[in-house]
Amino acid sequence: MATGPLIGISTYAESDVRWGVWRLDAVLLPAGYPRLVRRAGGLAALLPPDAPEHAAAAVARLDGLVIAGGPDVEPARYGAEPDPRTGPPARARDAWELALIEAALERGLPLLGICRGMQLLNVALGGTLVQHVDGHAEVPGVFGRHPVKPVPGTRYAGLVPEEASVPAFHHQAVDRLGGGLVPSAHAEDGTVEAVELPAAPWVLGVQWHPEMGDDVRVVRALVEAAAAFGRDAPRG
Repeated sequence: MATGPLIGISTYAESDVRWGVWRLDAVLLPAGYPRLVRRAGGLAALLPPDAPEHAAAAVARLDGLVIAGGPDVEPARYGAEPDPRTGPPARARDAWELALIEAALERGLPLLGICRGMQLLNVALGGTLVQHVDGHAEVPGVFGRHPVKPVPGTRYAGLVPEEASVPAFHHQAVDRLGGGLVPSAHAEDGTVEAVELPAAPWVLGVQWHPEMGDDVRVVRALVEAAAAFGRDAPRG
């Protein structure tokens, strides 16, 4: 039975997690991510944080990659001092996911960054972040919704040509774009809501959380690109 292309998804390493009778360190990912990949026709593989030097070997076994949402990127990664509202650093995760992004770009692997993943893609390419924006995370632990408008002529606009209401929860955003990236959607307040890398075969970042909604168009496009990549490029 065909299973679809193999899509790796980065995960969280958390300490002292409780479930049932257990209280242990754990690797976690909200279930919406693998569910969305499956709905879009792919096979999800969860990638726990690892040593950065192992990233290329992991990427060599994949057909596509999703860098998931999560904590704030450490400001030192883009040459900034931390704002008082910036969360504590997740240095091991930053290093691992930056290495995954670098390996994916080098291999030409289809890549989707979601929320933090989009921000990290921007940082990986030399861009910077706004450390706090208001109005995009109004209630702690609750995803809000707001409209995003595509930029005509972009890959994203080809997938979602209309203004769309998206589920979102973030307080940081793209500031200076990384090398080669172009904005492909904006919020009403001008915040960059999607970016893409035209020079790459398929690289897209979205600031919102498609795994919390019903629209599979972006992830289906990733899966389709991954399927084509898997036919053309043998895995390591």
